[in-house]
Amino acid sequence: MMIKKYLLVGSFLASGFLVAQNQNTEEADQLFANYQYVDAIDEYLELVDKGKANSYVYKQLGDSYYRIFNIQEAAKWYSKAVQKKQDAETYYNYAQTLKSQGKYKEANEQLDKFAELKPKDPRAIAHLKNPNYIPKLSSDDAKFTVEKLPYSSKEFTDFGPIAVGNTLYFVSTRNKSNKKDKWSNQPFLDIFQVDLNGKAEPEPVENINTNHHDGPVTISKDGNLMVFSKDGHEEGLYKKGKGRTKIAQQGLYLAKKVNGEWEYIKPLSINSSAYSVTHPALSDDGKTLYFASDMPGGLGDTDLWKVEFSEDSLGKPVNLGDKINTPAKEGFPSVRENVLYFSTNGRQGLGGFDVFSFDLEEEEKAENMGAPINTEKDDFSFSMDMENKNGYFASNRDGIDQLYIAKGICKAELLNLIKDEKTQALIANAEVAILDEQGNKITTTKTNAEGKVSFEVSCEHPYQLEISNPGYETKMLMIEKPVDGVNEKEILLTPEEVEITETEVKLDNIYFEFDRSFITQQGAKELDKLVRVMQKYPTMNIMVKSHTDSKGSASYNKKLSNERAQSTVQYLISRGISKDRLSGQGMGSTEPKIDCGANCTEEEDAQNRRSEFIIVKE
Repeated sequence: MMIKKYLLVGSFLASGFLVAQNQNTEEADQLFANYQYVDAIDEYLELVDKGKANSYVYKQLGDSYYRIFNIQEAAKWYSKAVQKKQDAETYYNYAQTLKSQGKYKEANEQLDKFAELKPKDPRAIAHLKNPNYIPKLSSDDAKFTVEKLPYSSKEFTDFGPIAVGNTLYFVSTRNKSNKKDKWSNQPFLDIFQVDLNGKAEPEPVENINTNHHDGPVTISKDGNLMVFSKDGHEEGLYKKGKGRTKIAQQGLYLAKKVNGEWEYIKPLSINSSAYSVTHPALSDDGKTLYFASDMPGGLGDTDLWKVEFSEDSLGKPVNLGDKINTPAKEGFPSVRENVLYFSTNGRQGLGGFDVFSFDLEEEEKAENMGAPINTEKDDFSFSMDMENKNGYFASNRDGIDQLYIAKGICKAELLNLIKDEKTQALIANAEVAILDEQGNKITTTKTNAEGKVSFEVSCEHPYQLEISNPGYETKMLMIEKPVDGVNEKEILLTPEEVEITETEVKLDNIYFEFDRSFITQQGAKELDKLVRVMQKYPTMNIMVKSHTDSKGSASYNKKLSNERAQSTVQYLISRGISKDRLSGQGMGSTEPKIDCGANCTEEEDAQNRRSEFIIVKE
């Protein structure tokens, strides 16, 4: 009895649904079945206006708009349809409309539903391999990815890295034979070096290290001059502490490389027993020395200063001012290509000491370098390598000061100038879309009054550009992996010249998806040419003839070609061409362009699969 009851209820519900579908949508459904999508849309919309629409009507509206490539309207009605459970293809079609609008996250959600219903479908399999795929121009807004250097460990304190060629210099407590500093209960700091391309362990720099704190260092761009800081014990640079305590001041010292070995030269004249001078940084040209100090005239605890520098003499120290310095601590400067990097705990940041950058030419404001370089912990002593690509810095994000490499993310600008191929005139308001290597449209924009358009992209991936403008042939351009910086290219558009003979309007082939009759983006752009021709010649009538190759049965080919011909006609009507001027006929494989029978090559089949636009004589 219970089974019968369920069967009866199921039959009642099903018949109710069918009655609603048949009674309310019969006329619209008949138009849809005959590929009259434009008229079907009018009938379905009338049901919406009368309050008689349901999820079936919404789905049919979505399908109708989808078949004539009206993506915006298709998405609108699909969004209503999927409020109730739908068939797999509806979710798939909705996902395609969302992708076309750049809504990849929402599209992926619909593809998840499609894959759940059709897990063995090749489209579902491809989606599930990368279910969260979202194409982007750049990996993200960050300029670097961060990795800990392999020879830095929690056993030692390491900081102050600076790369010169293949050698990285830094300071560390890893020399366990050193006596311990009473203040930190760790070995005194020494200057170390390591080959960035090798697997050898870091080694102390010979002839420079002492029995007290040494480092950090700066090295000239040619690698032959070193300025380093160290405690002033040997020079008697002490500051009196409480009781009998003497606190050694840090000072700066000069060394040169002679026959491949570092040799100590002399202390710098700005050293003092009254204050510390430390954290040296040479400019690229070697004429300016930046440093940190608590000398008189500063704004806070320790400030950044600069001084004219040569091996023989120094100028007068100049405070870098309040665009850099704060009432708190600033330190660890480095300079590369007129950008000053430094660390401070006196500016708004992520926590502790953060790394900032300051353009020495623009001199506008210091910029926090953000994540992943900065964290809620102390992040400091940042420097760029000689090629200005990768950075090195120290952080205690894992509990102790360790060394990290900040690998520069290559970012490129695609700067394109769009011009008329014949006249060389600049083309303003041309539509330029950028697509990823899978053909997904990422974003679309228009050229400015000077015919220019640009995109910020990652160097890691190839891209495609699609350029279109009314009256011109649409152009597709492949961009292989761009290089860092500006990639400038002039793109010439060919004026549209549609060939019109006595008997037909000749267009490039109209491509459809396999086994489908939907108008694709490529097909829409080609058919738009015919729209413009028919607008120019208002008395011209066209019969669309759609042909298939000889694969498949004759009846199947006839049916598919007829669907494609009708879809083509419906697209033209949706673009404003009167239905009275259009007709469509599917020819199947009955009129091959190349009569090769059952022995056609792939190339011959491709030529036989075609659309013809016959001018109908009255």
